[in-house]
Amino acid sequence: MQAIKQRYQFLFGSTKGLVLVAIAMISLETVFFGMLSGPMAELGIREPWVRLTGMQLHPAEREGRIIMLYHTIAMAVVAIEVYFITALVKMKREQQTNINAMVTVGYLVSMIFGMWFAYFGRNFIYHGLFIFGQSLVFFAGVMLAAALWPWNKAYYVRDTAYAHTRSGLDLERLAFFVMTVATLGSSIFGAVAGANFGNGFEVFLAEDVVREPHKSPLDLAVIGHLHIMLTLIAVALALIIGRWVDFKGRLHKWAMPAMIIGTVIVTLGVWAVVPFESIAHIIINVGSVFMLGASFLLIAFTWRQQIRLGLAKRGVSRAEAGFGQKLAALLHDPLPFGATWQMLFMNFVVTAVGVYMAINLDDVIREWPWREERITLTGHWHILAGIIGTIILLYYGDLAGLKGRVRQWFGWTIIIASDIAFAAVTLFSTKRLFVRESAQQPLVNWTMWLTDAGLFLVLVVLGALMAWRLIDLFKARGRWREEMAESTLQSLVKEVEP
Repeated sequence: MQAIKQRYQFLFGSTKGLVLVAIAMISLETVFFGMLSGPMAELGIREPWVRLTGMQLHPAEREGRIIMLYHTIAMAVVAIEVYFITALVKMKREQQTNINAMVTVGYLVSMIFGMWFAYFGRNFIYHGLFIFGQSLVFFAGVMLAAALWPWNKAYYVRDTAYAHTRSGLDLERLAFFVMTVATLGSSIFGAVAGANFGNGFEVFLAEDVVREPHKSPLDLAVIGHLHIMLTLIAVALALIIGRWVDFKGRLHKWAMPAMIIGTVIVTLGVWAVVPFESIAHIIINVGSVFMLGASFLLIAFTWRQQIRLGLAKRGVSRAEAGFGQKLAALLHDPLPFGATWQMLFMNFVVTAVGVYMAINLDDVIREWPWREERITLTGHWHILAGIIGTIILLYYGDLAGLKGRVRQWFGWTIIIASDIAFAAVTLFSTKRLFVRESAQQPLVNWTMWLTDAGLFLVLVVLGALMAWRLIDLFKARGRWREEMAESTLQSLVKEVEP
């Protein structure tokens, strides 16, 4: 009994344990419901799996099931980011404990009962519990915003290497606070539409209505909610990675104001989609420039830092190092390099595609068959979500203490395999730009093969990581015990902080 209690305390009482549980839950959900995917259907696995599990897949309810799946995974990702933030940003131990507990119960209740409702019958008690879990996650966000309150003088900046105002206000903490408040407001933006389901408003997928000339305010709210929540998850992750690599100095002092301004402008632009649809995208594009600028500054800082650390390990001075030595130094640790490389790579497979589509919407994109534009939009959102997932895995790899060859194999496999998959999806989704429909089959075949192979390798690496952690949990003196002791020490430190 004592052994079970200790493992429970690790899994639900430490940051590393909470992150491990959330990643494991996402992995289980992905594998379980991934059996319904197109590739599984082609292999003849889908139908036997549906019969074996007793899932009820009514065609008319497909959109609702997909949306439920997206929301449960997204809430688990948000929970992971909350765990990172409460561990990285100074706050009282009591606040950290309460926030983590609230968001954990919230996402678990929503995930379990939401998916039960969506795929195994329509017991509306389960749907009520799904909503209840979402409410707990929202309330955890309110508590997080209160804990991050940047005008608490106890948390003013004392080290001038970090961005701050003349009075000492921590601009990085302000960026976390603005992101949190924007996320809370944007969740309400979507909840308003959700509250009208069954009251003349029907569920739909955003990519299905892209060519409808007239959209209702609730339609626009759903579309805006989708875009802003994914954007704010990315903003939160960028700030988290900044804390991980100890982002500071002149670049930090430029990046934090840019991130704050960009977050505010983009959020207001998305909210303006309902009353001012015609100009909302202009506002969003302006804010995106500030966000991208801040991310580029983070990338520049991290890469310069990695070059310095890599050269120091080899005993080479930066002044004497050649290009090859600097490149090798930059690539010496795939985890911090990969996290920031994925941010840069995103601009090639997400940002550039989105900008091109926006500029050429009427002259090029709308000349395509509707199905092709739908594929491009769906790929656009899924690639961004996938990149966010890989960055989280790379950060967790560092938290889990991966070292040596395992660290190298883990990091480079995720980077290379996922980037090949995302690049292949981008080529597939934009294929109408450079190949005729009658000649597309070879391109479709090899891009789909690369996509499946790349994602399969990422899942294999993730599966190996989860298996290692599961085996470790059964060891009396496993790594989990060291991490629990480390968490206890950090808790004691927090107790003496303001």
